[in-house]
Amino acid sequence: MTNHRRHKRLLKLLDEHGQASTEELMAWLSASAATVRRDLAWLAARQQLTRTRGGAQRLQRSSGGLLRSQTFRLDICQRSAHKRAIARHAAELCTRGETVIINGGTTTFMMAEFLVEQQLRILTNSFLLAERLLNTSNNEIILPGGRVYREQNVILSPFENDIAQHHYAAKMFMGVHGLSALGLMEADPLLVQAERRLIGQAEQLVVLADSSKFARRTGLVLCGLDRVSCVITDTEAPDAVVQWLEQQGVRVVAVAPEPLPEALACELQQGAAELADHERAVQGLARAPRGAATPARAASAASTSGSEPGSGMAEATTLSIAGAL
Repeated sequence: MTNHRRHKRLLKLLDEHGQASTEELMAWLSASAATVRRDLAWLAARQQLTRTRGGAQRLQRSSGGLLRSQTFRLDICQRSAHKRAIARHAAELCTRGETVIINGGTTTFMMAEFLVEQQLRILTNSFLLAERLLNTSNNEIILPGGRVYREQNVILSPFENDIAQHHYAAKMFMGVHGLSALGLMEADPLLVQAERRLIGQAEQLVVLADSSKFARRTGLVLCGLDRVSCVITDTEAPDAVVQWLEQQGVRVVAVAPEPLPEALACELQQGAAELADHERAVQGLARAPRGAATPARAASAASTSGSEPGSGMAEATTLSIAGAL
């Protein structure tokens, strides 16, 4: 095993276990004590871990990171066991050596954990996913040029002819805001613009959507169901919805939610605490007298005044698939 691969494997083990002794790392890595000690010293010098008495532990990372938006941090801790099982199955569909496209949703972000041992060429418009894969795997990562939109977790070029137009993929893995009788739905015009550029570059479109996405009733139409090859969801998806999708020619795979590793569970618990704080703040605004000037409302008004409407994209309010049956 090369130094690079061993370092990534060591960090992954610390992510999973939180901390480990030198003896445990020796057994897990099939390496000598001298090699493990050199690896720990090298990684500690680069602030990737902290040395402890007789071992090491992973440095505590911010639950959001500099590029993770508040929305991303709140979304990823919801239905995380469902999302992780869906992400695992999606990763298993990848074939070594092929080119795939992965978009910037929270469920697709969880695929990174299961792509560590793969050898893929991955085109993604998510800087977060690219960063995680570069740090944990040997996959080849391709990013389109353009501006990083932190809130949407997407990189978007102002030019139509960006690098994405020169790559063709066997599969595209995509998370969505919702699914309806009209097709795949997104809530943000910027995301619709970014995803439409990638959809046409893949032979198969694989949608990662936990069962809550079938209840989403509003959004912007991204594409029709005729473009979707497969939907991976969880076992809580309504039978009527699954049958309806299959009648439209879409293959549906339902997977059972799975327990989270201890380290990931701790990270998501921190995110859940932030979600609780966020909800309390929202409730506080709801109880405030109408028209009262609050910092949050002032910030919201300032943000709204500077926003740009999505050009040529009509908002569609539709019945959910379940409601259309």
